[in-house]
Amino acid sequence: MPAITLPDGSVRSYEAALTGADLAADIGPGLAKAALAIRVDGTMRDLAHVIDADAQVSIVTNKDEDALELIRHDAAHVMAEAVKELHPDTQVTIGPAIENGFYYDFARNEPFTPDDLEIIEARMREIVERDEPIGREVWERDDAIALFEEQGELYKAEIIRDLPVGEEITLYRQGDFVDLCRGPHLPSTGRLGTAFKLMKVAGAYWRGDSRNQMLQRIYGTAWPDEKQLRAYLTMLEEAEKRDHRRVGREMGLFHFQDAAVGSVFWHPKGWTLYRTLTDYVRRRLDAAGYVEVNTPQMVDRSLWEDSGHWEKFREHMFTAESEDRVLALKPMNCPCHVQIFKQGIKSYRDLPIRMAEFGSCHRNEPSGALHGLMRVRAFTQDDAHIFCTEDQITAETKDFCDLLMSMYHDLGFDDVTVMFADRPPTRAGDDAVWDKAEKALKDATEAAGMDVALNPGEGAFYGPKLEFNLRDAIGRDWQLGTLQVDFVLPERLDANYVGEDGQKHRPVMLHRAILGSMERFIGVLIEQHAGRMPLWLAPIQAVVATITKDADDYAGRVVAALAEAGIRAEADLRNEKINYKVREHSLAKVPTILVVGQREAEDGTVALRRLGGKAQEILALAEATARLRQEAAGPLGPA
Repeated sequence: MPAITLPDGSVRSYEAALTGADLAADIGPGLAKAALAIRVDGTMRDLAHVIDADAQVSIVTNKDEDALELIRHDAAHVMAEAVKELHPDTQVTIGPAIENGFYYDFARNEPFTPDDLEIIEARMREIVERDEPIGREVWERDDAIALFEEQGELYKAEIIRDLPVGEEITLYRQGDFVDLCRGPHLPSTGRLGTAFKLMKVAGAYWRGDSRNQMLQRIYGTAWPDEKQLRAYLTMLEEAEKRDHRRVGREMGLFHFQDAAVGSVFWHPKGWTLYRTLTDYVRRRLDAAGYVEVNTPQMVDRSLWEDSGHWEKFREHMFTAESEDRVLALKPMNCPCHVQIFKQGIKSYRDLPIRMAEFGSCHRNEPSGALHGLMRVRAFTQDDAHIFCTEDQITAETKDFCDLLMSMYHDLGFDDVTVMFADRPPTRAGDDAVWDKAEKALKDATEAAGMDVALNPGEGAFYGPKLEFNLRDAIGRDWQLGTLQVDFVLPERLDANYVGEDGQKHRPVMLHRAILGSMERFIGVLIEQHAGRMPLWLAPIQAVVATITKDADDYAGRVVAALAEAGIRAEADLRNEKINYKVREHSLAKVPTILVVGQREAEDGTVALRRLGGKAQEILALAEATARLRQEAAGPLGPA
């Protein structure tokens, strides 16, 4: 006689076991129609799952956040069924739900084409229209292997063979299609709806190993309703317009090439943006009491072994040999900062020491993972480490969070969420050390008034961390800033200070970054502003464009006046029509264009045009210069 506690706290008792579908129907016909699955004591289950003991149960509908992964997982299965119906010789492998959608990997000799995707999507809609029941079946291991081998599904058979002995083997059947899956699933294909779209085909190695066969991966997206699907597709269109690689080409900021895979070739305008951002960060850090250092790019492997990074990150390190020594290009800066801290005797009176570096780092990322500025092999971190006492953790955390939020605001980001990432499965230090580190960080975030959500198991290998996620202008989240509390590295690298009691103590090490990597942040910044940078950040702040050759000399005087006022300006003296010049500089996202002709030269004026605007304003040169100087001062004023 199970007693079922519902989310509102009410309890329903039943004389016999019942399914999730029975429970939804007993609550009401509307809920029975909307129900997609159930959650039993926190675990998602099929509607057909039998509840035979007291439990806390909630009914999942497409209005619940839980439903999204369920819908996307089922969309992957429906896509696989469609592919098998259209191309029976294709083998299906693995098809999970992912962020914003789903994919399935297929083994097929003939490549899928965009036309194929349209046909597959149409067949998926037919399968939804059939409303095929989806049922869970438990099989014996050998029988399941035999089933898939008989069907020619050799990858599925391999997956089953590799499962731990004793693990339950569950298959899901919809129509004539049978797939290996843990579930749960919707009660029928009709409950999926039609708010899905197939997006693209890509290559993927079986089990992610380049030594294995290359498969074809079809990506799709799925949503609870058509409105959300349309909103997502609109966001993708906007994201394509904002793509930093495309905008970077239009603005002439940087390029990539095979001569240095994963490294950026910064052009003059791009490097101006980089330097302007670096100068801003440096001024904020100077004001916040940081000292700036610089450490070697190549360090003997022994330091990385002592710190624990060699074991953890060896596969991502670039190495070189010299005089029988193995050197590694540093993938991060923290062990090197400890070496500076250890020079000379440090007293408790010296703490906190806030040590910052624009550290040039290298990581051997897989070539397939590289993505413009967002994922590179050579990058610079706006890195810093705060060496402090345990009693100073709270104050330093609060000050850091205040600084971070202020800088994000200056750079155009006000929607920030914070995640608390606790101990990962593989880590350095014992549980007592982690207990202390996690408590210290939690106490500090509470004192700082930070609302945080848990990101379980995602801490650094040496300590828990805060992850700062920025939401951009089109609703995408970017994880950039971090703060980590570390009791481990100072111990491993034997860092200490002399306490008030005259004894040696280990400092606490706070690892912190605000922008993360300069390269990635600039990519995010470009996409946030669609290349239309605030005037203070724009690489070229003004272009003086002539209407006729008679105004060339005057244009030179205008550029000189702007430069004297601290404005980054160029002259466009080409023998082109003014409308052509305006269009070209608008494409390059120049914030202001000062148009001058013979009349402006005689009157000492300029015609000021703003990026994106059609109107122009006639101003005296002195007034235009003063106005632009004020606007371009930025959040910190003139340097």
